[in-house]
Amino acid sequence: MNTKSNTSAASDAFDNLKETVGVVTVDDPKMSARNVDVFYGEKQAIYDVSLDIANNEVIAMIGPSGCGKSTFLRCLNRMNDSIPTCRVTGEMSLDGEDLYGAGLDPVLLRARVGMVFQKPNPFAKSIYDNVAYGPRIHGLASNRAELDDIVISSLQKAGLHEEVQDRLDAPGTSLSGGQQQRLCIARTIAVSPEVILMDEPCSALDPIATARIEELIDELRENYAIAIVTHSMQQAARVSQRTAYFHLGKLVEVGSTNNIFTNPRHELTENYITGRFG
Repeated sequence: MNTKSNTSAASDAFDNLKETVGVVTVDDPKMSARNVDVFYGEKQAIYDVSLDIANNEVIAMIGPSGCGKSTFLRCLNRMNDSIPTCRVTGEMSLDGEDLYGAGLDPVLLRARVGMVFQKPNPFAKSIYDNVAYGPRIHGLASNRAELDDIVISSLQKAGLHEEVQDRLDAPGTSLSGGQQQRLCIARTIAVSPEVILMDEPCSALDPIATARIEELIDELRENYAIAIVTHSMQQAARVSQRTAYFHLGKLVEVGSTNNIFTNPRHELTENYITGRFG
């Protein structure tokens, strides 16, 4: 009875949602989205989303399963291009450059806007070759010494070097789950991205590995703009400076993480934060 009532209340609140609430814009944004709609065939998944991502910031995207947060995240480096039925409208930019402009190479974009996925996905290669793969493809090293420097530096930034420095020839898949995820982060860092997207990067990890990844996210924020999708409100509260709440494909509210969790401005956000639905 309560579940039905809460669902009905959430539906009513969604129907009454007229516009995005909160601080959408930031000074000197790294990435910007304006009036973004996403369709899979005839089905619309994202409705009129506008949001900025700032340098040296972690912005968390939260909301119930299927609310569109991962779909939106994948628009930021054009991962949705691989889905034939997907169509994106609106404006999205990186340092003012149109992400969907005719002259922009999606492969080069993904080097600038790296992505870490929900499940660790190291290549079937050595630890060294996992990290070296991107720099080799993009010609970032002119000799082995430069490549070694990139690999070591990336592993250090990912907090993994001390643990693997004596076995760089071992398969990346031989590492623990948390280590594999940090290897994937090192692989992302190795091509010198400007933005890091993370799609529930800790959902498959134990609490100890999760804590290490969260520490790493805080360290990486000093050099990157970071957007993270997370199913864990506690994680969003721990790692982010701003939080965006999505519901049924709409951005309901965005603001400082502290305000979102302690004084949300919209009924839908409050209901989700307090566990009334979601």
